[in-house]
Amino acid sequence: MEDRSPDLARAPFRRGPFEDLPREPRLSHPYAKTTARTARIDSVPFGTIELHYREWGSGPPLLLVHGLMTSSYSWRYVLDGLGAHFRLVIPDLPGSGRSAKPDRPYTARAVARALGELQRAIGLRGCPAIGNSLGGYICMWLALEDAGAFSRLVNVHSPGIPDLRLRALHAALGVPGVARALAWWIRRDPLRWAHRHVHYHDETLKSLEEAHEYGDPLATIEGSRALVRYLADAVAPREMREFVSTLEEMRARGQAFPCPLLLVYADEDPMVPPRIGEALSALLPGVPLARLSRTSHFAHVDSPERLLEQVTPFLAHLRSS
Repeated sequence: MEDRSPDLARAPFRRGPFEDLPREPRLSHPYAKTTARTARIDSVPFGTIELHYREWGSGPPLLLVHGLMTSSYSWRYVLDGLGAHFRLVIPDLPGSGRSAKPDRPYTARAVARALGELQRAIGLRGCPAIGNSLGGYICMWLALEDAGAFSRLVNVHSPGIPDLRLRALHAALGVPGVARALAWWIRRDPLRWAHRHVHYHDETLKSLEEAHEYGDPLATIEGSRALVRYLADAVAPREMREFVSTLEEMRARGQAFPCPLLLVYADEDPMVPPRIGEALSALLPGVPLARLSRTSHFAHVDSPERLLEQVTPFLAHLRSS
């Protein structure tokens, strides 16, 4: 097994200069060998769109859903570990990666609905799923609105509780001209934007390969506009309050989450505070909360082996089906 130890001379989350990024990542991965596919769907929130997805491995299907500003590429270091037991289906969400980027509202519920539409189009409704960051939040919304969407769900360090930073972001993007200016700023140097806004506990995992995967889609008007739409819509405090209210009502009725759920949160994270996991756990009695140290909310990049130690037992009964 390759040595994944971080450079001990560098403090956690300390980003190096963009100019020092290596062309290739220091740890190899099989993402380039995955099978690329496209699904054309008639989506209620997004219209007729093409969604890109990757496949890897064999066995029962497992859906992997990426987070904000990333893509299917973010799952590169768990492909072999999970693909040994599952046929992995790894989409680029609408507005992300190699998928279509329509000029529509990107609320969490809209993206969740599109994810459900993709499931139906390729025969995956009822499969297990792992969602990271915004992808975990979207998957939880989909499960709440379609109880049969997932057989099991792992949420790896998602948002979901409105906090001061999200309210400030939403207010700023509501000022006339700010959203358009931000989209322009992003696409003027998208590779550096990607480098600055993806945070790892071990920043030596970054490379120009990653910067291109995340930055190239932002170089277009459609891509940068879609990201700003995500920032304005998908983590909007109002929708998160509705999400929290839904969970509170379920708890008051003694109603369980629609499918077995596992929460996995890092002890440190400059993007989504770890207390969000504790707050979600309090809203979901009986749902286990696993904590990981010395990692980020991209645990599938920072510490894939330790993430798989948490996820594998939860999914174990599906591996032999």
